Amino acid sequence: MLYLIGLGLGDAKDITVKGLEIVRRCRRVYLEAYTSILTVGKEVLEEFYGRKLILADREEVEQEADNILKDADISDVAFLVVGDPFGATTHSDLILRATKLGISYRVIHNASIMNAVGCCGLQLYKFGETISIVFWTDTWRPESFFDKVKKNRQNGMHTLCLLDIKIKEQSLENLIKGRKIYEPPRYMSINQAAQQLLEIVQNQRMRGEEPAVTEKTLCVGLARVGAEDQKIAAGTLQQMSTVDLGGPLHSLIITGDNMHPLEMEMLSLFSIPDNSSESVDEL
Repeated sequence: MLYLIGLGLGDAKDITVKGLEIVRRCRRVYLEAYTSILTVGKEVLEEFYGRKLILADREEVEQEADNILKDADISDVAFLVVGDPFGATTHSDLILRATKLGISYRVIHNASIMNAVGCCGLQLYKFGETISIVFWTDTWRPESFFDKVKKNRQNGMHTLCLLDIKIKEQSLENLIKGRKIYEPPRYMSINQAAQQLLEIVQNQRMRGEEPAVTEKTLCVGLARVGAEDQKIAAGTLQQMSTVDLGGPLHSLIITGDNMHPLEMEMLSLFSIPDNSSESVDEL
Protein backbone atom coordinates (compact mmCIF):
# COMPACT_ATOMS: atom_id res chain seq x y z
CA MET A 1 0.00 0.00 0.00
CA LEU A 2 1.13 3.54 -0.77
CA TYR A 3 0.12 5.99 1.95
CA LEU A 4 0.04 9.73 1.29
CA ILE A 5 0.05 11.38 4.70
CA GLY A 6 -0.52 15.07 5.46
CA LEU A 7 1.68 16.54 8.19
CA GLY A 8 -0.28 19.73 8.88
CA LEU A 9 1.31 23.15 9.03
CA GLY A 10 3.19 23.59 12.30
CA ASP A 11 5.64 21.07 13.73
CA ALA A 12 6.19 17.35 14.25
CA LYS A 13 3.14 17.00 16.52
CA ASP A 14 0.67 18.17 13.86
CA ILE A 15 0.54 14.74 12.22
CA THR A 16 -2.71 12.89 13.00
CA VAL A 17 -2.72 9.90 15.34
CA LYS A 18 -3.80 7.73 12.39
CA GLY A 19 -0.97 9.09 10.24
CA LEU A 20 1.62 8.51 12.97
CA GLU A 21 0.53 4.91 13.46
CA ILE A 22 0.94 4.26 9.74
CA VAL A 23 4.37 5.95 9.57
CA ARG A 24 5.69 3.76 12.37
CA ARG A 25 4.76 0.54 10.58
CA CYS A 26 5.83 1.38 7.00
CA ARG A 27 8.92 -0.18 5.48
CA ARG A 28 10.03 3.09 3.85
CA VAL A 29 9.02 6.65 4.71
CA TYR A 30 9.62 9.53 2.28
CA LEU A 31 9.41 13.22 3.16
CA GLU A 32 8.42 15.49 0.27
CA ALA A 33 10.82 18.39 0.51
CA TYR A 34 9.98 21.03 -2.09
CA THR A 35 6.37 22.29 -2.10
CA SER A 36 6.37 23.51 1.52
CA ILE A 37 8.25 23.35 4.84
CA LEU A 38 7.46 22.86 8.52
CA THR A 39 8.94 24.97 11.31
CA VAL A 40 11.16 22.05 12.32
CA GLY A 41 13.75 20.05 10.42
CA LYS A 42 14.00 16.43 9.28
CA GLU A 43 15.90 15.36 12.40
CA VAL A 44 13.13 16.57 14.72
CA LEU A 45 10.53 14.69 12.68
CA GLU A 46 12.63 11.52 12.77
CA GLU A 47 12.96 11.71 16.53
CA PHE A 48 9.22 12.19 17.07
CA TYR A 49 8.11 9.60 14.51
CA GLY A 50 10.74 7.08 15.58
CA ARG A 51 11.62 6.47 11.92
CA LYS A 52 14.32 7.45 9.47
CA LEU A 53 13.01 9.66 6.66
CA ILE A 54 14.13 9.68 3.02
CA LEU A 55 14.09 13.18 1.53
CA ALA A 56 12.28 13.31 -1.81
CA ASP A 57 13.06 16.38 -3.89
CA ARG A 58 11.17 17.59 -6.96
CA GLU A 59 13.41 15.71 -9.39
CA GLU A 60 12.89 12.37 -7.65
CA VAL A 61 9.12 12.76 -7.24
CA GLU A 62 8.45 14.02 -10.77
CA GLN A 63 11.05 12.08 -12.75
CA GLU A 64 11.99 9.06 -10.68
CA ALA A 65 8.68 8.20 -8.96
CA ASP A 66 9.24 4.50 -9.67
CA ASN A 67 11.92 4.51 -6.95
CA ILE A 68 9.32 5.67 -4.42
CA LEU A 69 6.75 3.13 -5.62
CA LYS A 70 9.21 0.21 -5.70
CA ASP A 71 7.78 -2.81 -3.81
CA ALA A 72 4.77 -0.77 -2.64
CA ASP A 73 2.60 -3.59 -4.00
CA ILE A 74 4.04 -6.02 -1.44
CA SER A 75 4.95 -3.68 1.44
CA ASP A 76 3.81 -0.40 2.99
CA VAL A 77 5.42 2.86 1.79
CA ALA A 78 4.59 6.29 3.24
CA PHE A 79 4.92 9.60 1.42
CA LEU A 80 4.74 12.54 3.82
CA VAL A 81 3.52 15.94 2.65
CA VAL A 82 3.51 19.22 4.58
CA GLY A 83 -0.10 20.41 4.82
CA ASP A 84 -2.51 18.12 2.97
CA PRO A 85 -1.44 15.58 0.33
CA PHE A 86 -3.57 17.23 -2.35
CA GLY A 87 -2.12 20.71 -1.87
CA ALA A 88 0.08 20.14 -4.97
CA THR A 89 -0.76 18.50 -8.30
CA THR A 90 2.49 16.51 -8.14
CA HIS A 91 0.91 14.24 -5.58
CA SER A 92 -2.06 13.44 -7.80
CA ASP A 93 0.46 12.32 -10.40
CA LEU A 94 2.04 9.96 -7.89
CA ILE A 95 -1.36 8.35 -7.26
CA LEU A 96 -1.97 7.95 -10.99
CA ARG A 97 1.41 6.27 -11.41
CA ALA A 98 0.70 3.93 -8.50
CA THR A 99 -2.72 2.99 -9.91
CA LYS A 100 -1.23 2.14 -13.30
CA LEU A 101 1.22 -0.19 -11.55
CA GLY A 102 -1.60 -1.90 -9.67
CA ILE A 103 -0.56 -0.43 -6.32
CA SER A 104 -3.31 0.43 -3.82
CA TYR A 105 -3.17 3.79 -2.09
CA ARG A 106 -4.71 5.55 0.88
CA VAL A 107 -4.74 9.25 1.79
CA ILE A 108 -4.54 10.58 5.36
CA HIS A 109 -5.67 14.22 5.26
CA ASN A 110 -4.53 17.12 7.43
CA ALA A 111 -4.79 20.90 7.72
CA SER A 112 -3.68 22.89 4.67
CA ILE A 113 -3.06 26.58 4.04
CA MET A 114 -6.12 26.36 1.78
CA ASN A 115 -8.41 26.08 4.79
CA ALA A 116 -6.22 27.38 7.62
CA VAL A 117 -6.32 30.90 6.14
CA GLY A 118 -9.71 31.15 7.83
CA CYS A 119 -7.75 32.04 10.97
CA CYS A 120 -7.68 35.68 9.84
CA GLY A 121 -11.47 35.89 9.96
CA LEU A 122 -12.25 35.94 6.25
CA GLN A 123 -14.99 33.46 5.35
CA LEU A 124 -13.66 30.49 3.40
CA TYR A 125 -16.64 30.21 1.07
CA LYS A 126 -15.91 33.75 -0.16
CA PHE A 127 -12.52 32.82 -1.65
CA GLY A 128 -12.15 32.65 -5.41
CA GLU A 129 -9.41 31.04 -7.49
CA THR A 130 -6.06 30.70 -5.71
CA ILE A 131 -2.99 32.12 -7.46
CA SER A 132 0.78 31.71 -7.16
CA ILE A 133 3.19 34.65 -7.14
CA VAL A 134 6.65 33.70 -8.39
CA PHE A 135 10.01 35.39 -7.96
CA TRP A 136 10.67 37.75 -10.84
CA THR A 137 13.97 37.68 -12.69
CA ASP A 138 15.64 40.25 -14.93
CA THR A 139 14.12 38.59 -18.00
CA TRP A 140 10.90 37.02 -16.68
CA ARG A 141 8.30 39.19 -14.94
CA PRO A 142 4.89 37.53 -15.43
CA GLU A 143 1.69 39.49 -14.79
CA SER A 144 -0.93 37.17 -16.27
CA PHE A 145 -2.11 35.93 -12.86
CA PHE A 146 -3.40 39.45 -12.17
CA ASP A 147 -6.39 38.73 -14.42
CA LYS A 148 -7.53 36.10 -11.92
CA VAL A 149 -7.30 38.61 -9.08
CA LYS A 150 -9.42 41.02 -11.12
CA LYS A 151 -12.04 38.34 -11.79
CA ASN A 152 -12.17 37.37 -8.12
CA ARG A 153 -12.62 40.96 -7.00
CA GLN A 154 -15.34 41.58 -9.60
CA ASN A 155 -17.19 38.62 -8.09
CA GLY A 156 -16.68 39.87 -4.53
CA MET A 157 -14.26 37.02 -3.78
CA HIS A 158 -11.00 37.03 -1.84
CA THR A 159 -7.78 35.83 -3.51
CA LEU A 160 -5.32 33.60 -1.68
CA CYS A 161 -1.81 34.17 -3.05
CA LEU A 162 0.67 31.35 -2.50
CA LEU A 163 4.19 32.77 -2.48
CA ASP A 164 7.14 31.24 -4.29
CA ILE A 165 9.52 28.73 -2.73
CA LYS A 166 12.89 27.95 -4.30
CA ILE A 167 14.44 24.77 -2.90
CA LYS A 168 17.30 22.89 -4.57
CA GLU A 169 17.23 25.20 -7.59
CA GLN A 170 20.15 25.48 -10.00
CA SER A 171 21.52 28.66 -11.49
CA LEU A 172 21.17 28.97 -15.27
CA GLU A 173 24.92 28.48 -15.68
CA ASN A 174 25.01 25.30 -13.60
CA LEU A 175 21.89 24.00 -15.33
CA ILE A 176 23.42 24.51 -18.79
CA LYS A 177 26.70 22.88 -17.76
CA GLY A 178 24.92 19.98 -16.05
CA ARG A 179 26.54 20.66 -12.69
CA LYS A 180 24.61 19.41 -9.65
CA ILE A 181 25.28 22.62 -7.72
CA TYR A 182 22.26 24.18 -6.05
CA GLU A 183 21.38 27.68 -4.90
CA PRO A 184 20.51 28.40 -1.23
CA PRO A 185 16.78 28.05 -0.43
CA ARG A 186 14.64 31.16 -0.94
CA TYR A 187 11.17 31.87 0.38
CA MET A 188 9.16 34.82 -0.92
CA SER A 189 8.06 37.25 1.78
CA ILE A 190 4.90 39.33 2.02
CA ASN A 191 7.06 42.40 1.29
CA GLN A 192 8.44 40.98 -1.96
CA ALA A 193 5.02 39.85 -3.15
CA ALA A 194 3.46 43.24 -2.38
CA GLN A 195 6.28 45.12 -4.13
CA GLN A 196 5.79 43.04 -7.28
CA LEU A 197 2.03 43.61 -7.15
CA LEU A 198 2.54 47.35 -6.74
CA GLU A 199 4.77 47.35 -9.81
CA ILE A 200 2.07 45.55 -11.81
CA VAL A 201 -0.44 48.19 -10.70
CA GLN A 202 1.89 50.93 -11.98
CA ASN A 203 2.49 49.06 -15.25
CA GLN A 204 -1.25 48.80 -15.87
CA ARG A 205 -1.74 52.51 -15.24
CA MET A 206 1.06 53.32 -17.69
CA ARG A 207 -0.77 51.23 -20.29
CA GLY A 208 -3.94 53.22 -19.67
CA GLU A 209 -5.67 50.36 -17.87
CA GLU A 210 -7.70 50.62 -14.68
CA PRO A 211 -6.10 48.19 -12.19
CA ALA A 212 -8.42 45.97 -10.17
CA VAL A 213 -6.09 46.43 -7.19
CA THR A 214 -4.56 49.67 -5.93
CA GLU A 215 -2.13 50.72 -3.22
CA LYS A 216 -5.13 51.14 -0.89
CA THR A 217 -6.68 47.70 -1.45
CA LEU A 218 -7.17 45.85 1.83
CA CYS A 219 -4.90 42.82 2.13
CA VAL A 220 -3.98 40.28 4.78
CA GLY A 221 -0.50 38.92 5.38
CA LEU A 222 -0.03 35.59 7.14
CA ALA A 223 3.19 34.02 8.36
CA ARG A 224 3.88 30.50 9.69
CA VAL A 225 0.18 29.62 9.88
CA GLY A 226 -0.37 26.80 12.36
CA ALA A 227 2.86 27.42 14.28
CA GLU A 228 3.07 28.83 17.80
CA ASP A 229 4.59 32.07 16.48
CA GLN A 230 1.95 32.51 13.75
CA LYS A 231 1.45 36.14 12.74
CA ILE A 232 -1.34 37.93 10.89
CA ALA A 233 -1.43 41.52 9.63
CA ALA A 234 -4.26 43.37 7.92
CA GLY A 235 -3.67 46.59 6.01
CA THR A 236 -3.32 48.15 2.60
CA LEU A 237 -1.23 46.64 -0.18
CA GLN A 238 1.18 49.54 0.31
CA GLN A 239 1.56 48.64 3.99
CA MET A 240 2.19 45.02 3.07
CA SER A 241 5.33 46.10 1.22
CA THR A 242 6.99 47.13 4.49
CA VAL A 243 5.36 45.18 7.36
CA ASP A 244 7.66 42.74 9.18
CA LEU A 245 6.16 39.28 9.69
CA GLY A 246 9.40 37.42 10.36
CA GLY A 247 10.55 34.15 8.83
CA PRO A 248 8.83 31.89 6.28
CA LEU A 249 6.41 30.65 5.14
CA HIS A 250 4.28 33.65 4.12
CA SER A 251 0.92 33.88 2.34
CA LEU A 252 -1.00 36.93 1.10
CA ILE A 253 -4.73 37.51 0.74
CA ILE A 254 -6.18 40.23 -1.50
CA THR A 255 -9.67 40.89 -0.20
CA GLY A 256 -12.75 41.11 -2.39
CA ASP A 257 -15.34 43.88 -2.44
CA ASN A 258 -18.48 43.90 -0.29
CA MET A 259 -16.95 42.30 2.78
CA HIS A 260 -19.23 41.04 5.55
CA PRO A 261 -19.24 43.19 8.73
CA LEU A 262 -18.06 40.17 10.73
CA GLU A 263 -15.06 39.82 8.41
CA MET A 264 -14.18 43.50 8.90
CA GLU A 265 -14.50 43.16 12.68
CA MET A 266 -12.19 40.15 12.69
CA LEU A 267 -9.60 41.87 10.50
CA SER A 268 -9.58 44.82 12.90
CA LEU A 269 -7.92 42.49 15.41
CA PHE A 270 -4.89 42.32 13.13
CA SER A 271 -4.65 45.93 11.89
CA ILE A 272 -1.12 47.11 11.16
CA PRO A 273 0.09 49.85 13.55
CA ASP A 274 0.52 53.36 12.17
CA ASN A 275 4.24 52.70 11.74
CA SER A 276 3.88 49.83 9.25
CA SER A 277 7.59 48.96 9.43
CA GLU A 278 7.12 47.74 13.01
CA SER A 279 6.76 44.04 13.71
CA VAL A 280 3.20 42.89 14.20
CA ASP A 281 2.46 41.59 17.69
CA GLU A 282 2.26 37.81 17.96
CA LEU A 283 -1.20 36.29 18.39
